[in-house]
Amino acid sequence: MDEAIREKLETFIRRKGLRRTAQRDRIIAEVFSKDEHFSAEELFERVRRSDENASRATVYRTIALLVEADLLRQIDLGDDQTTYDPNFIEKPSHNHLVCIDCGKVVEFEDPGIEVLSDCVTRRLGFRAVRHSVKIEATCEQLRKHGRCPNLIERRLSGRRLRKRR
Repeated sequence: MDEAIREKLETFIRRKGLRRTAQRDRIIAEVFSKDEHFSAEELFERVRRSDENASRATVYRTIALLVEADLLRQIDLGDDQTTYDPNFIEKPSHNHLVCIDCGKVVEFEDPGIEVLSDCVTRRLGFRAVRHSVKIEATCEQLRKHGRCPNLIERRLSGRRLRKRR
């Protein structure tokens, strides 16, 4: 885990009058061990692989604590479940392309969106602090080839597919 994240978390925990626990530390280490989105249940399953006594309630409370500390961002990727993003700290303004066919999520940055965000907020009398854009699109693999490895993998893993809108 990045030292800046550790320091911010330690300060936040002390200010809240909470104590460090081994289980919370393991959960936090797991959150920041990968640079990818996750649901609370996915995190719980990851934590359970290394600690079979992990508590679902502690996972959920730790996620809420990290969101409150502004170390984890709750995002809506359109799949009717809450998703968390651990990597917005280095990139507070980043964007997501979400495939409505297979559920693949691609994070991207684009200087044009930065400029547009700045122009719109200034014109309306605001100053942008951060922004997030979600673009929903159809899967090129499925459209062009009639098959999509991401869709097949998602179905085999038993993960829910997004609802088409």
